[in-house]
Amino acid sequence: MPAKGFTLHANAAISVLLLAFLAGCSSQRNKTPAPPPDLVRSEIVRLLPANVADRQGWATDIYTAFDTQKIDPSVENLCSVLAVAEQESNYQVDPAVPGMGKIAQDEIDRRASKVHIPNLLVRSALDIRSPTGKTYSERLSTARTEKDLSAIFDDFIGMVPLGRTLFGNFNPVHTAGPMQVSIEFAEKQARDYPYPVEDSIRHEVFTRRGGMYFGIAHLLGYPVSYDKPIYRFADFNAGWYASRNAAFQSAVARLSGKRLALDGDLISYGFSPALGQTELAVRSLHAQLGMRNTTIRSALEQGETLEFEDTDLYKQVFALADKAAGKPLPRAILPGIVLESPKITRQLTTAWFAQRVEERRVRCMARASGNLR
Repeated sequence: MPAKGFTLHANAAISVLLLAFLAGCSSQRNKTPAPPPDLVRSEIVRLLPANVADRQGWATDIYTAFDTQKIDPSVENLCSVLAVAEQESNYQVDPAVPGMGKIAQDEIDRRASKVHIPNLLVRSALDIRSPTGKTYSERLSTARTEKDLSAIFDDFIGMVPLGRTLFGNFNPVHTAGPMQVSIEFAEKQARDYPYPVEDSIRHEVFTRRGGMYFGIAHLLGYPVSYDKPIYRFADFNAGWYASRNAAFQSAVARLSGKRLALDGDLISYGFSPALGQTELAVRSLHAQLGMRNTTIRSALEQGETLEFEDTDLYKQVFALADKAAGKPLPRAILPGIVLESPKITRQLTTAWFAQRVEERRVRCMARASGNLR
């Protein structure tokens, strides 16, 4: 029998190794020597569908994003990125959107109605000639892509007084590029952007290099404890940790008996002081949890971080829910969100998006050479 001291030290060592393993599983950051750049780029070329033009250019931009952000260029990660790009744009740097001009016109009319601006005044403003020589109305009627639309709104806001009344300094085009990444997200993640910015980060997102860089950051640039890539795809659509938070909401609903939207939002965002339904449901469990409302709130505010899983609230809710269910409940589920956008012409959900991307990822991995993990 080993000495007691040896057993304790051995157990401690095992615990350290286990923690290190779990930490490695939770992050996509590269913790092993990176494979040679030429090998990664050649594998990206292999993984891209055969009909994609300028495959070397795509490979270069994707490799640079992985390398700069120190993200592991495993086959799974590469195929995850390519699957999202294929789903979002079919590898179009600035994808065309059917009916883009009407979408823009409807947005202007909606905002005008909201602030009680007469339709005649709006039409007069749109008939003003823009810096291109065409009227804003003419440019709207021929707009095909979000880049076209963003440029029109930038001019309209800057040149026409009514534009500033309707939009202030806020361009209503929210996403861009081959991965349709949020422009607001890109602006917050621009510190280590490896390319010279000639105009603005907004304009960089409309390029292939910028769209892929920030799209990869949004998909893989945060640690998770998920056991399947499909949950990252749902998060890409619904927000970081939405899949984990939806599972937490499901556990809270089971315990509280309250019907909750499994949308991943643990607190109420925006300017409303009202508490969200999830927070109210958790507060109704305060006696079972042995927690004050302030403690509950503090934990829920960590819902956009991995550290939420280390809170007593997260652990106790799942301990109670697992016991009530008589089995361990899932720690991640696909959020139940119906997608809403003027660009969407049929009812789609986050789950639909994630499942479609997962199907593309599997097909991509079948093309892998085996030279990368």
